[in-house]
Amino acid sequence: MRMKSMTVAAATFAAATLVLTSGVHAQGLTYSSGQTVAPVFEGWRDNHDGTFSMVFGYMNRNWEEQPDLPIGEANFFSPGEPDRGQPTHFLPRRNRFTFEVRVPADFGDRELSWTLQRNGESESAHGSLRPDYYIDNVVIMSETGTLGAGTSSPELRAHTPPEVRMQTPTEIQAVVGRPVRLEAWVGDDGLPRRSRNRLPLTDSGGLDLERALISPPIRITVQKIIGLNMSWSVYRGPQGVDSQDVTSFNPPQVAAWEDTRPFSNSPWAPFWVPPELPEDGVWVTEVTFTQPGTYILQGRADDGGLFTDSRVTVRVGPPIS
Repeated sequence: MRMKSMTVAAATFAAATLVLTSGVHAQGLTYSSGQTVAPVFEGWRDNHDGTFSMVFGYMNRNWEEQPDLPIGEANFFSPGEPDRGQPTHFLPRRNRFTFEVRVPADFGDRELSWTLQRNGESESAHGSLRPDYYIDNVVIMSETGTLGAGTSSPELRAHTPPEVRMQTPTEIQAVVGRPVRLEAWVGDDGLPRRSRNRLPLTDSGGLDLERALISPPIRITVQKIIGLNMSWSVYRGPQGVDSQDVTSFNPPQVAAWEDTRPFSNSPWAPFWVPPELPEDGVWVTEVTFTQPGTYILQGRADDGGLFTDSRVTVRVGPPIS
């Protein structure tokens, strides 16, 4: 009887171990496409006029696919107006502090919910003005990987976001197949200090992939390499159009999303090297569309700590014959 009990216990333990191991492996799976997008409430901050700004981001569970979810049943706020300026085009993976929704001074203890639906699944993020959701610049720098957990300094607490002045109109008429030129002057206070990051090279000057793969992380949270950059991406595209396939940027843009893959063009990627700064402070980007419609582009000037977003509406007409 004792032997039988031990056998049953061993079998149960083995089965539990198998289930646990399978569950761990399942949790570690990543996907290039086909997954859902989860809205995220990042927190709130107060404005000088007494109103409040609720800040939202999202987690696109795909590494490659960039879904388009038009305003409506697949992408809405409640209660009240369903369109609060949220994106309809979703970049891969984690995108923090993507947009703000202003609420009145008397908002009180009410909630504002953002819902996204894809592949038959619905997920919501609920925003409120609870004190523990309050965010400031130090919180933003900590969450995006500029600061380690619990670190700060008087210098960084006084740090301000980059200043952006668009040199091109914020509303542009364009045609299919002809590049649209975007020019933005970006000024910065030089903080935080630019990372002295270098690519790992072999003695012959090639990339040392082995060194890259064995380099351990130095922080338990997401880690960001510091360097000023200006990056454009699609924020909204025409309904029924796959914005990922119909837009191209020149030069290739620095990732505004947390791409942690080594050697990708991302501040969160190991061994990323920030771009050289333009001498006149003007960042120039060309974007080309292959389908007509109205697009909203978002430019993010990111100094490695804080950022400033700008938006440009481009109305693209059919090609001129």
